[in-house]
Amino acid sequence: MFARSTTVMARPESIDAGITHIRDVVMPALHEMPGWVGLSAMVDRASGRCISTTSWDSEEAMLDSADAATRLRDRAAEILGGTSTAEHWDIAALHREHSSDPGACVRATWVTLPQDLMDAGIEYFRGSVLPQMEHLPGFCSASLLVDRRTGRGVACASFHSRDALESSRDRMTALKADSMRSAGASEVDEGEFELVIAHLRVPELV
Repeated sequence: MFARSTTVMARPESIDAGITHIRDVVMPALHEMPGWVGLSAMVDRASGRCISTTSWDSEEAMLDSADAATRLRDRAAEILGGTSTAEHWDIAALHREHSSDPGACVRATWVTLPQDLMDAGIEYFRGSVLPQMEHLPGFCSASLLVDRRTGRGVACASFHSRDALESSRDRMTALKADSMRSAGASEVDEGEFELVIAHLRVPELV
């Protein structure tokens, strides 16, 4: 499974209009594209950072959709009042303990990893990190996306509410520190987001 993420630094007052556009215009258009599986979107209303991620059943399908996706991305960025950047990923792991309902929030951590340690890092995430996450109160799901060509990755964990996200912060910080040290990874960025569309529809990958 593969994914394309689009990041827009939006005007905060335009975020709701952008969410509506993604749900009512972008998703129906994507539904007509071969190989499309689903879409999720998360927003940080304070900073304006909005990230939407589409999932695809093959790399070929993802790449074949590029021209149409660019047009959709540019229009969405226009409505959000910002410019967009896109990244391509392998979906290395995904686990759902519970569905993510309205009010769910996400903590995302971007990392870099030496390419020769990528496979070991993925297995460590699957075998050690996920089992510890799933016991946290309010945990819903977690995923790991990687770009093997650059050594970049992003790990996301969703919780059923803002309160659950915040109450997990200390334990997640400790888990992150241990896991990055064990996997040989370095943190690039971290953010907390409201999960506004949860329709990624990727099967379990653990």
